[in-house]
Amino acid sequence: MAKGMILAAGQGTRVRPLTKNLPKPMVPILGKPVLEYLIEHLARYGIREIMINVAYNHYKIENYFGDGHRWGVSIGYSYEGVRDHGEVVPKPLGSAGGMRKIQDFSGFFDETTLVICGDAIIDLDLGAAIHEHRSKQAVASVVTLDVPRDQVQNYGVVVADDEGHVKSFQEKPTPEEAKSTLASTGIYLFEPEVLKLVPPGKAFDIGSELFPMLVEQELPFYAQKRFFNWIDIGRLSDYWTVLQRVLSGEVAQMDMPGKEIRPGVWVGPNTSIAWDSVQIVGPVYIGSSVRIDPGVSVIGPTWIGHGSHLKSGVRVERSILFEYTRLAEGQRFSEMIISPQYCVNRQGNAYYVGDDEFPLRWGDSRGR
Repeated sequence: MAKGMILAAGQGTRVRPLTKNLPKPMVPILGKPVLEYLIEHLARYGIREIMINVAYNHYKIENYFGDGHRWGVSIGYSYEGVRDHGEVVPKPLGSAGGMRKIQDFSGFFDETTLVICGDAIIDLDLGAAIHEHRSKQAVASVVTLDVPRDQVQNYGVVVADDEGHVKSFQEKPTPEEAKSTLASTGIYLFEPEVLKLVPPGKAFDIGSELFPMLVEQELPFYAQKRFFNWIDIGRLSDYWTVLQRVLSGEVAQMDMPGKEIRPGVWVGPNTSIAWDSVQIVGPVYIGSSVRIDPGVSVIGPTWIGHGSHLKSGVRVERSILFEYTRLAEGQRFSEMIISPQYCVNRQGNAYYVGDDEFPLRWGDSRGR
């Protein structure tokens, strides 16, 4: 079939505080890391040999996925770091540099390789993408998605001719400047010879450095235009939007965990909920060991992580509660991401426990 490369070495600075102690690919959606959905998707299409490049908080990825056998795949890791005063510290090599490091070490990329960013969920038909890449005898392909012109400034834009030959790129152009509305999705297909163009031992990026080189050398480099769900958690506000879409059932292959005990209300095991005196309007997921006291209102789409406690009079609307979040009596939250340490509104503004400008009190989360 093909081999897989998942890019997971970035720091995820644009989605802090979610990534304060967590690599971006490990940010949860429906209680599962984004990266797990990707690995399941690769396995579904028979891509079973997968390399993941890692750097910041790498052990959280490695400890969770191990050798990959639970997903029916074989996973290897390539740590990107340097020795600094006797300690090895993270230093990512860029998307292309990370692949060159693996290739120089073992020659792993000896057939068509699907390269994918570890921070987006996709339902792309990988078999069709690989078939088109091979039938055109491309050395490199970039999968693109047509986006509305008024959104092009959020993306790297690919300019291609009628046959799909890539001619140039524009990084986040204004709608007026944009020569195309094809956005690069960070999904690529490479033949092994492409990696010979990447300089060894240095940071090198696929989009901004390798691709212009392919265009300049007039190699068979194609853009594929496909229609699929591409859910990118680029910014904090995207994370809130994604979870709302997922809870509303808009995204294929995203099944709600737990048992559906009322229409649109899913519940995990070992919960204590005062059903006779609470208002719960789906879609709502309530994780295991959650306690919901009398007089609480939960309006969906809302996700309540396991071990949380909503005390009497609490009202939560269209929000996400991370695990072990306690909300004190009478508190009201609308369109928020809430954790025991911080709270983020849908615009992406973060507030921390104890901040003067944040008027609400959390429940005491020390008793967890």
